[in-house]
Amino acid sequence: MTESHPTFTPYKAPAGGWGSVRSLLRHGTGDGAPTIEGSRQLQRQNKIDGFACVSCSWAKPAEPHTFEFCENGAKATMWELDTRRVDAAFFAEHTVSELLTWADHDLEVQGRLVEPMRYDADSDRYVPVSWDEAFAIAGRVLRDMAPERAVFYASGRASLETSYMYALLARLYGNNNLPDSSNMCHESTSVGLPRSIGVPVGTVLLEDFEHCDCILSFGQNVGVNSPRMLHPLQEAARRGAEIITFNPLYERGWERFTNPQEPLAMATGASTRISNAYFPVRAGGDIALMQGLARALLDLDDAAQDEGRARVLDVGFIDTHTNGFEAFEAWLRAADWSDIERESGLSRADIEGVAGVYAQAESSILIYGMGLTQHRHGVDNVRMVCNLALMRGNVGRPGAGICPVRGHSNVQGQRTVGISEKPELVPLDTLAAQYSFEPPREKGLDTIGTVEGILDGSVEAFIGLGGNFSRAAPDTGRVEPAWRGLALSLQIATHLNRNHLLCGRETLLLPCLGRIEEDVQNGVAQRVSIEDSTTCIHASFGTSPPAGPMLRSEPAIVAALAQAILPPERAACAPWQEWVDDYARVRDAIEATYPDQFRDFNARLHTPGGFPRPVAARERRWTTDSGKAEFHVPEVLCATGFEDKAGRYRLLTVRSNDQFNTTVYGYHDRFRGIDGTRRVVLMNADDIAELGLDDGEQITLAADFDGDAEVREVGGLRAIPYRIPRGCIAAYYPECNPLIPVSHHAIDSHVPAGKSVPVRVVRGGNAPVPPGPAPG
Repeated sequence: MTESHPTFTPYKAPAGGWGSVRSLLRHGTGDGAPTIEGSRQLQRQNKIDGFACVSCSWAKPAEPHTFEFCENGAKATMWELDTRRVDAAFFAEHTVSELLTWADHDLEVQGRLVEPMRYDADSDRYVPVSWDEAFAIAGRVLRDMAPERAVFYASGRASLETSYMYALLARLYGNNNLPDSSNMCHESTSVGLPRSIGVPVGTVLLEDFEHCDCILSFGQNVGVNSPRMLHPLQEAARRGAEIITFNPLYERGWERFTNPQEPLAMATGASTRISNAYFPVRAGGDIALMQGLARALLDLDDAAQDEGRARVLDVGFIDTHTNGFEAFEAWLRAADWSDIERESGLSRADIEGVAGVYAQAESSILIYGMGLTQHRHGVDNVRMVCNLALMRGNVGRPGAGICPVRGHSNVQGQRTVGISEKPELVPLDTLAAQYSFEPPREKGLDTIGTVEGILDGSVEAFIGLGGNFSRAAPDTGRVEPAWRGLALSLQIATHLNRNHLLCGRETLLLPCLGRIEEDVQNGVAQRVSIEDSTTCIHASFGTSPPAGPMLRSEPAIVAALAQAILPPERAACAPWQEWVDDYARVRDAIEATYPDQFRDFNARLHTPGGFPRPVAARERRWTTDSGKAEFHVPEVLCATGFEDKAGRYRLLTVRSNDQFNTTVYGYHDRFRGIDGTRRVVLMNADDIAELGLDDGEQITLAADFDGDAEVREVGGLRAIPYRIPRGCIAAYYPECNPLIPVSHHAIDSHVPAGKSVPVRVVRGGNAPVPPGPAPG
């Protein structure tokens, strides 16, 4: 399937409903679809003795629905169970140079990787290699390399067991170069929350949605990124909870929802209104918005005191549990409403109206997503959410809390068990005693540091545990040619993607089992575990036949790599083969390293709904320097990090509902009414008219960073009218990543600032059409 005959028709139906069913039928009956096996596995998805969805990380209920999967989760399952195969015969037919001209979708749709491959430069093809030889090649390259020049990247797919082993491997090798996909999305959460409330994760459990009476959502697209979350949102809406959404784009999931599991609703077309109110805040305008909400709360509290009514602020909580409120209050009182309205794009009346709703609610949940984290001042955004919660005491009690919605299914969990470039976040002394070695203490490379290292040559080896790093990272146009300078590019994967076609001096492609597939080690079927967005730990048990006899599990591959690349005395520090023979032993090791977090790990593994890790802020214990939750005063009102200028637009990069991260399932973004293409720019109709463009006219986006001499352009795009604030535009990720320089990232957290990129709109133009032939 390639892009062709694009159509643009506004979508007026609710999220879910028959649109979701038809989408599943399209993906479940096409070429390569595992019709019978896919149906069998969907019945097990997110169930107690089933497998954890390989897509999003939303919580799994203790009493699952009959169909505990969403449209995108089902697509991910069908994708993993694809009956098509990418084997030696496929690579014999296609050179790497040819494959580099294919679109992202057309690469991954070829099916599952089923045998280890090595790139042969003479023929420009991947050729078969034995597992032993592949590990020997990796060993030869990495043993001769200074440890700091190798990077161990992890996507959010790997289990807790694999992630723990992988992190230990990197440290035994001699570095903390452990970037992961969290660096690209929620690292602003991991930096901001600890500074405000002392923990790097949210404070909400799934049952809190049963008790809240107000939900505020900032920069999160529930219908695309976490559709199963619509179930508790629907139940809250039906109970009468106020749900208010702030997002630059109107997204269908936050407007209306028809539950496909309700026969009457499906038969009648009935839907549930999710948001009581929806406000299109400007991209980067959330700090100003939240300042306005906080200032309005302060004004309501003043009025309540003047009239002798109950306080709006939870002063008992503020006095007992927080620090820094006086400075925050002074900042609010000095606020200028004209600045708030200009930066947020919303009116004072609307902001004050929302504050009135929030002030009356007994228990509120504050949700946010990458619409807050992926800005230059993303950490300030996160801390402002905390400020709002702290003002009303909405942390550490039932029905209330802070709820960051993470992306990939175990992206939060892998950080929990040691995949972090920050040594201060890992119990290195415990690891030293447990495995009798001295772990490296120097800070490692995150995603931004890895990109910089690839560009300047200081990174010579990249080991990828899943993912599509070069495509997901910023500065794509510079990263791709630089990748060819690596001494080793080793990728552990289930499907072919563009990053695999960027070949270093040695390039290995190692196929692994998927989470849905049966993993038998030492004659016993193994279980793995994952952590969801609410810190609950779940078992995952695959039963589908493996895609091919040569596949190995991720733990087995990591163990073999460890024994190949580590000196014998270092390899002997950990019982790699014992761990592969029985994953329960890995869980015992995890519990020994993190006894407070994983008490009785194996015994509790199959707890319905998962077992929650302890989170101090849930108990109103604050592990900050002051011992209290901290109010924060931002230095700016605009999170973009750049000034507005004539002709400069704020670009948000977005995903379609036919996509998960860099995986593109198809060209049908149903909720936005876009079919047959991804080469679009969503624009306010008045901006299109002001530029003198016709709807659908071809344009080019050009990066517009002050002082940046590099030319960054993406062309072959069509201007499409959409409900979005003036001056803001949206286009798809990862196609627009070439517009983002590696320097444009969140302060402190280093998350690429893909939700506010300064660009100019150029009519027509001859800029490259992504992905296009690779440079060089």
